[in-house]
Amino acid sequence: MRRRRLAEALSRATGRTVDLKVVVDPSVIGGVVAYYVLKSRPEVWAPWAAMIGAMLLGVLLFAFSRYGSNFWQFVLESRVELRKVFWPSRKETMNTTLIVLVFVAIASTFFWLLDLILAFTTKFFTGTGS
Repeated sequence: MRRRRLAEALSRATGRTVDLKVVVDPSVIGGVVAYYVLKSRPEVWAPWAAMIGAMLLGVLLFAFSRYGSNFWQFVLESRVELRKVFWPSRKETMNTTLIVLVFVAIASTFFWLLDLILAFTTKFFTGTGS
């Protein structure tokens, strides 16, 4: 609803049909261009204000566009799905973490020993190596 009103207001102001997704990119690009144009001015804040203002305009236009509405709907549906997830208890999490750490220690030791054996074998047969 808000998206439609904003698009209608922009259409009345410009006298043309305005698609909000077309307006977002020029506002962001305009902010970057304004930053570099105003960079040579003595006021340090001017280029940053222009760029941040254009970026905020782009974000607002995105929020009121169809894509912004779809994105917000996705976020809301994701929150609903997140509530349905079965979360393990603290004890299950600690047990699983302990199993993973033990396996990592065993695998690390195995590969360290394998590396030692291969290094020794290489040194024995070639006479070089560390």
